[in-house]
Amino acid sequence: MTAATLTRSATQTAGGGYGFRSVARMEWLKLRSVRSTGWVLLVFAAGMIGLAILVMINQHWATMSAQDRASFDPSENSFAGLAIGQLALGVLGALVITTEFSSGMIRATLAAVPRRPLLLAAKAAVLGAVTLVVGEIFAFAAFAVGELVLGSPAPHATLGQPGVLRAVLMAGAYPALIALISLGVGAFLRHTAGAICVVVGVLFVLPLLFTPLSTSVQRAAQNFLPHPMAATSLTAVKPVTGALSPWLTCCLLCGYAVAALAAGSWALARRDA
Repeated sequence: MTAATLTRSATQTAGGGYGFRSVARMEWLKLRSVRSTGWVLLVFAAGMIGLAILVMINQHWATMSAQDRASFDPSENSFAGLAIGQLALGVLGALVITTEFSSGMIRATLAAVPRRPLLLAAKAAVLGAVTLVVGEIFAFAAFAVGELVLGSPAPHATLGQPGVLRAVLMAGAYPALIALISLGVGAFLRHTAGAICVVVGVLFVLPLLFTPLSTSVQRAAQNFLPHPMAATSLTAVKPVTGALSPWLTCCLLCGYAVAALAAGSWALARRDA
């Protein structure tokens, strides 16, 4: 079944009234019918679980220095796979909308749903729900697997310890927020490669530009760049000096997602398909 068929079906079902529920149902059908969705989620799962095993199985407590032991965080180390996971879901967020522009399918979609902010809101709701559920499932899975393969006598983390549950929940929510930011960028640029380049630049390149600068500047920058913000909010043993609180970091990332989606909605409303 093609996306065009799904769009026409949603139009007939809605009976001319394009409510949010009908549009969201259409977007859900499109998302799960696209083959790339499954592949991207598979890469996300493999990255989260695979790197958790690889990193945690190579933590040799007996040979660690006293400084390394003092800063060792078994919960944060379990989420090394977020380096791949955030990129995977960021790519998915861009593909959700840019592929419709590149294929010309956006014309059929806008014929069924002429209210463009409603269309983007439905895409964001479906994408956010799917990526949040998948993110949390594999965040808990990565944490469990990481603690399982971590050898004794290294200290292990449990969800009942202070800050650990918060770190796991944040590890699942963070890639979902990156997906929403990427969706907004994709809606603004309408170009798959361009949107992915912007997301990669913000996540991986922009932090490197602050490396030659002073330590104080680097610490200030890490409070506002998505990847360093997430890294500091995943710590449960030794908080990073000068970092924002984890919940404030989460609110700021949500603000980034809202801003990106607002920009994408504005661009959609002003341009022709």
